[in-house]
Amino acid sequence: MKRLLFILLTFHLSLFTAKAQSDDFGLDFSLEAEKKLSKKWSLGLEAELRTRDNTKTVDRWSGGLSADFKITKWLKASAGYIFLYDNNERITYKTNGAINKEAHYWGVRHRFNVSLTASQKISNLKFSLRERWQYTYRPEKTVDRWDYDDEEWEKKTYNGKGTNVLRSRLQIEYDKKGLAITPYANVEFFNAWSLQKTRFHVGADWKLSKQHTVGAFYRYQTVRDDDDDNEPNIHMIGLSYKFKF
Repeated sequence: MKRLLFILLTFHLSLFTAKAQSDDFGLDFSLEAEKKLSKKWSLGLEAELRTRDNTKTVDRWSGGLSADFKITKWLKASAGYIFLYDNNERITYKTNGAINKEAHYWGVRHRFNVSLTASQKISNLKFSLRERWQYTYRPEKTVDRWDYDDEEWEKKTYNGKGTNVLRSRLQIEYDKKGLAITPYANVEFFNAWSLQKTRFHVGADWKLSKQHTVGAFYRYQTVRDDDDDNEPNIHMIGLSYKFKF
């Protein structure tokens, strides 16, 4: 297991060392609760907080509800809703690179998703592929925006917008029976007619008991075309806690 963790971490970090100085850095904290209703059905609650700007700024917080249904031993379906409250930064630039107009404000987003996850275990390695359709709606918002040319505040209305995204995640876990720690690595692609962003994860979950699990991960996100979330390339460290009852 130590050798697997070392290989995954070395490979992951070698991809992005050259970009580390120019990318952002943030933290991700999450809490989850899961209730098993039957052998096939379960419900979940989650809350999350993210930071950006080298952890100096709260990026967003969110809360959600989900339901999972085990179709077969290797296939699971899920659906969920997430309420997001975002700290937005909208900046336009002149042709010479100077800032033209700038707005900072908190806004709401509503997110719905439906997923199918297929998994297969080979020896102590578990492979899974999750395909998730995600729809996010950002309501219309009128805010104050600073105009650097006129040196005054102006009203700016950002129209309501809905975005569809297909998220494809391929994951590998080291899942050995009797081992409390489960290391994993995954890569996830966000597609909306074109590739918006890619996320790479390396992490581990530690099962403290049947009810309590804590986790930690490292994430690198690279953005190509994502004008809805307006996110940067970013390195993140995440901590999580999950309670089953």
